[in-house]
Amino acid sequence: MRREDKAIKGKKEIEGILKSCMVCHVGFADNDAPYVLAFNYGYKNGTIYIHCAAEGRKLDIIRKNPKVCVEVDCGHDLKAAQEPCAFGFRYKSVVAAGRAVIVTKRGEKIKGLRIIMKHLTSKDFAVFRESSLERVVLLKIKLTGMTGKKSGY
Repeated sequence: MRREDKAIKGKKEIEGILKSCMVCHVGFADNDAPYVLAFNYGYKNGTIYIHCAAEGRKLDIIRKNPKVCVEVDCGHDLKAAQEPCAFGFRYKSVVAAGRAVIVTKRGEKIKGLRIIMKHLTSKDFAVFRESSLERVVLLKIKLTGMTGKKSGY
């Protein structure tokens, strides 16, 4: 990282950012072109869970290459100044590498969906409609490395 003064060194602080942000951006490697999508997500124990439709480009890519990059950022605030290049921006962010897996087991799918809902709403949901479980695909991204950065904090 070029700006070591903005680097977050502690895993606990990095995980705190992952737990507080609401949207992640996942970068997929589609042959020689990147493909990035935004998702609501859940985070627990080094794993990001996202849900999506049962078909689409992202699933086709994962079946060929499960390696992904995940980015989250939050805590945004523009720091105004009198001169254009003196403006700043307050934020916290995490970039992580991982491998995406399409979850097929019903019990693991429910577990992942519960983690997503708890992350987004702070509520525990134990029951999901069968029709929802049938049509949604759960992606589990086990993170293999993370870096964090913050400015203005």
